[in-house]
Amino acid sequence: MTETSDALELEKSVFAKDDPRSIARSLKRSAERSKQRKSNPYRSAMSMLTFYINRAGKTLPKARRTNLESAKGELRRLYGKSPPRRAKD
Repeated sequence: MTETSDALELEKSVFAKDDPRSIARSLKRSAERSKQRKSNPYRSAMSMLTFYINRAGKTLPKARRTNLESAKGELRRLYGKSPPRRAKD
């Protein structure tokens, strides 16, 4: 899976970090510095993280997936966003 993007210049090996907060902060920095992104920094950073998780698919070890999913929560926190609502049963 590539860690390059036309919209964001990512820190090398950002998705390999062990700390979800470090991943989120790195993505936030990249999104805010980018002049090529088409949406706001939060959406660009979250989109890049989700894209990576989806592309890695079933080959992503459970511990790494959990770490990356936690980074989503950290991104939301850094941008002052609330978690997505769950659908009612």
